[in-house]
Amino acid sequence: MEYVFLIFGFVLLTLCADWLVEGATAVARKFGISDLVIGLTVVAFGTSMPEFIVNLFASISGNNEIAMTNILGSNTLNALVIVGLTAVICPIYCSKEIIRFELPLSIIGGALVMLLGSECFGKLYVCGDSGLQMWDGLILLIGFAFFMFYTIRSVVRKKKATGEKEELVIDDKPVWKAIVLILVGLAGLTFGGKLIVENSTTIAKNFGVSDAVIGATIVALGTSLPELATSVIAAFKKNTDLAIGNVVGSNIFNIFFILGVSSFVAPIDAYDNLLVDSMLAMFSGVMLLAFLMDDDERHISRWEGAVLLLIYVGYVFVLLR
Repeated sequence: MEYVFLIFGFVLLTLCADWLVEGATAVARKFGISDLVIGLTVVAFGTSMPEFIVNLFASISGNNEIAMTNILGSNTLNALVIVGLTAVICPIYCSKEIIRFELPLSIIGGALVMLLGSECFGKLYVCGDSGLQMWDGLILLIGFAFFMFYTIRSVVRKKKATGEKEELVIDDKPVWKAIVLILVGLAGLTFGGKLIVENSTTIAKNFGVSDAVIGATIVALGTSLPELATSVIAAFKKNTDLAIGNVVGSNIFNIFFILGVSSFVAPIDAYDNLLVDSMLAMFSGVMLLAFLMDDDERHISRWEGAVLLLIYVGYVFVLLR
């Protein structure tokens, strides 16, 4: 039954995140908020809600390994599997802005987790022991606030420079229906997150493996389903810039916002494999940057996508051993 409840939890997370975004978007449009702001806030937060809810439950219940590996595992999976699979379907061409700012920031995020949380650096860090404490969470949240400010300012400046005017879209959905979608979405996310944390922990104990392995593989894959679906669909439509932008943006949200809030609410202790996992999350971002900068076209080819997939297969093989 643990497997049934685990799958049901992932289905709930995926469906309810969509309902939450739909309801919140409708309410935002009723108040005259532009689609630009909605896309940068409501939709971006919505696609990261599965990781956020799972992490919140894991950190509050003391499942530190799931709380940390869910994020680090999701970021590694996003960069190696989702980008790799997308590139195999259709070579990815990337904008300069992602290479100049967003991708380096996601790499910095992995480095920050390694610096603030690992056993190696914990004794040198002025805020105390290894693991992510409240002050570490505050540092990550400040980084997230900087990212949001920079992103919104850049988009607004670009609109002004090109003289584009965005027409407000009026949503004809009744307010009561939008509120119901929001409430049902939040309730479903909460229940689904609880199911995932409890049953993945039980499965790990039944197989005699650590929560870290389950968090870095099954839980990370399940919570990354929205990003996977979005990127694969974008690849088939040959809109690959959206695919990599979705992945890199999600990785930034995961590290700076979700880990920031989780560790601010309840300290997350270090675990044995934290140094390796955080280094791999950082290394996967470096691999993307290297592939994108190896020619003037700023693209990831099919064979480079296959290399990314093989690296992840090797990582899971070593992890399971």
